[in-house]
Amino acid sequence: MLNRHILPAVLCILFVNLFLPQCSLRAENFLYGIDMLERSGFKELEGKKVGLITNAAGVSVTGEANYRMLLRNGVKLEFLMSPEHGFSAKAGAGETVKDSFLKDGLKIYSLYGSRKKPERKLLKTVDVLLFDLQDIGVRCYTYISTMRYAMEACHEEGVAFMVLDRPNPLAPVPADGFMLDPDHTSFVGMVPVPFIHAMTVGEIAVFLKEQFYPRLTLEIVRMEGYRRCSFFDGHPGARFISPSPNIRDLETVLAYPATVFLEATNVSEGRGTPLPFRQFGAPFINADFLKKELDARRLPGVSFQAVRFVPSSGKFKGLQCNGIRLAITDRFVFEPFRTGVSIVLALQMLYPELFDLTAKGEFFDKLAGSPLLRKMVMSGRSLEEILAASRLQVHAFEQAYPDRYIYSSDK
Repeated sequence: MLNRHILPAVLCILFVNLFLPQCSLRAENFLYGIDMLERSGFKELEGKKVGLITNAAGVSVTGEANYRMLLRNGVKLEFLMSPEHGFSAKAGAGETVKDSFLKDGLKIYSLYGSRKKPERKLLKTVDVLLFDLQDIGVRCYTYISTMRYAMEACHEEGVAFMVLDRPNPLAPVPADGFMLDPDHTSFVGMVPVPFIHAMTVGEIAVFLKEQFYPRLTLEIVRMEGYRRCSFFDGHPGARFISPSPNIRDLETVLAYPATVFLEATNVSEGRGTPLPFRQFGAPFINADFLKKELDARRLPGVSFQAVRFVPSSGKFKGLQCNGIRLAITDRFVFEPFRTGVSIVLALQMLYPELFDLTAKGEFFDKLAGSPLLRKMVMSGRSLEEILAASRLQVHAFEQAYPDRYIYSSDK
């Protein structure tokens, strides 16, 4: 029987092979939400004062910045707002970002400094708040947390909210990982969806409105030519621009949910190296032993290489780390959550006295969305037991919200 994670990808491949001309034709017409807004002549914003939440990755298929498109078309853009990492998308993780100005005088209000939620006085100056950020498909990536705060603020103030949709780069990877425990809600876990959620920001916005913000006026400007069975680069014309300093390419997006848990341990997740999240290590690790253990687990779609690196920042700055580099060999069968749990289990088994899951245990639980993962690892539960527990939660979510997608898997 086919693994449930593999089946959707297999069906997608069969569809593409059977109907390649039609698929290719649709793919050539791919447009972001911002492009669709321009196609309509921005009539949805005619006569309205507008605010925009975005960063440097918010561009059209031609590479033009979204805010420039708005100004060029006469939209009354009052201000910009930026999420974690700032408008330039270059500030470090957790680094406070201050308000700033563009060269033309347009002000950028930071939503990762003295405020994370848009202020009432700003919202009172606009009729609609636009959201145009590139998410990466993982709950702990904070842009969907920013979106929830913004939706909440608009709901409270009676301001319309419009999402200019963008692809989920991980869309073909089925929902996976633990659900968010309400008692562990934080800025790295504010949206009650699976750890890997398989939804676009537009789909998440619809879900949030239905669950929490019924009075919110919400409009989703949908993409054209988007297919859930395609990774980001499966949409010709889509431009992957780094949405944050350490998410530099699609390979990193794929690896991120497999290695991000290490942020809350005493193992480097590769920050301060040329390959953040694609390699990990620590001075106490024997890279060859760890590679042998991970190879023995026969994880699908990924291979491991023993490496040594010296971080220029972050954990173990200036010290040699021994560890592993991930190479995604088949993205359609790769299971990031399975791989991530396997890495944590392998480190716990090989280094029970050195690998630390307790010092930053609260942060680990926030990343995972629940203390269950860490508790199961520390109590010696097997990989399959952990995956079974998480998939029960995901199944319950999928059964409760069968209509959460607004895009077909083959269109």
